[in-house]
Order: sequence, then structure tokens, then C-alpha cells
Amino acid sequence: MSANPGEPRSGTSVRGRAPSAFGGLRAVFQRELGGWFDAPIAWLALAVALFATSSWFLNEFFLARRLDLAPLFDRLPWLFVLFVPALAMRVWSEDLRARTFELWMTLPLTPLQVVLGKYAAALCVLLAFLAGTLPIVVFVCTLGSPDLGRIVAGYAGAFLLGAQLLALGQLASALFADQLLAFLAAALVSAALLALGHERVVAVLDGLAPALLPGRALADGVSALPRYASFTGGSLALAPFLYFVATAGAALWANVLVATRARS
Repeated sequence: MSANPGEPRSGTSVRGRAPSAFGGLRAVFQRELGGWFDAPIAWLALAVALFATSSWFLNEFFLARRLDLAPLFDRLPWLFVLFVPALAMRVWSEDLRARTFELWMTLPLTPLQVVLGKYAAALCVLLAFLAGTLPIVVFVCTLGSPDLGRIVAGYAGAFLLGAQLLALGQLASALFADQLLAFLAAALVSAALLALGHERVVAVLDGLAPALLPGRALADGVSALPRYASFTGGSLALAPFLYFVATAGAALWANVLVATRARS
């Protein structure tokens, strides 16, 4: 059994007659998911991320004495800048390093099936992390009556943000065989998407060209942070949802194009 998430594992073969579209995706998903949870790096990343999240929340909770999950949701985007690229860097880079990328491309699967199967498996790791923060919700609920609708919206925003950054990280992993380079590229892009929506960065950029207000334009048009804040504020608006879906979809489509080009 392989300890590498990107490496095809022993078990049910996907060789031979081409599987259906869903069957092929499921085969990749099962192999990748098993590889994730066979690998110590996944458990280590989850443990470190959950420890950091719990520590930040408890520190803010006792200092500010706020009976809500704002400290959790405020910190999650910046944790994702490191946590999500750390997950995504292995999705393709390990295949490129171990030369199993060519094996994936010779199986009776389309690049779309492989990309989506890998992505779905990595999303499960992200969901495992979010599920690991649920004891914080229970802790807050035992002490009072927080706004559960706002909590649900906050988790929806956290998942969509993580899914977006994961798709971008998977693309970086396909472009760079070196895992460190893939991590750095994904982390830089993730940090930029968030920082461009931070009020201080917006103010600085607007100050450089007051007539054009480039900071506000970038925040409204590019940054993920205002869209995420919409969810954590309790709103389930359509526009932020479409933003996350569209950007993640574009990154995955670019990943398919990279895989298709490598296959030809």
C-alpha cells in the first residue's frame, strides 16, 4: 500500500476496459483518499492545524470574552494560506517526482477524471479538518446560545474558501515537480487573494492613486476576503458563492489542460 497520496495504490485495477465517467472518477478518488490517510503527512498537517486553531480560538475567547465563533472564522483564512498549500503540494508533485504521472496518463481515464478524483480526495481532508473544529462549536453552545445560522454560514464560507485555495494549490502542484516550489507558489497566490481584501492593504493601494482607487477595485474584483466575510457575517448570498465556484472551476480546468498537454 502506497504512503503517497499521488501514487496509484494496489487494489482494484483501473486498467483494461475504460470505466464510465463516474466510475473512473470514483476509482481515482478511492485510490487518492486511501493514499492521503495512509500518509503521515496528512495526519501531521491536520494535527498541527487543529492545534493552532484551537489555541488561537481559546486565546481570543478568554481575552475578548466573546460568546461566538468570530475568533475562529477570523483566523481560518490565514491558517489556510499555509495549511491548504501544504495539502495540495503533493497532489501532482509526488507523481512528477516518482514518475507515476505518466502512469496516470496511460490508464483508461480522462485527464478530467483524474483531476476531479484527486481534488475530491483532497477536499475530504479539508472536510476532516473542518469537522475537527466542531468541538469548538459544542464548547460555545454549552456556554450560551450563539447564532447557529451564522455559524452554518461561516462554515460554508470556510469550506468554499478552502476549496478555492485547494484548486489553486492543485494547479501549482501540476506546474511544479518540486513540492517546495508548489507550496510556495500556492501560498503566495493564496496570501495575495486574501491580502488584497484586507482594509489596510486597500487603504495603502488607494492612497497611491486616490483618483483610481485601485485597492478598492482589486478588493471588489479579485480578493476572496470580502466574499468570505459575507459568509461569516451570516449571509448566504449568491454572488460570493458563484465567485468561489468560478475561481475553483477555472483553476481545475487549467489543471485539466496541463494534464492533457502532458498526456499528448
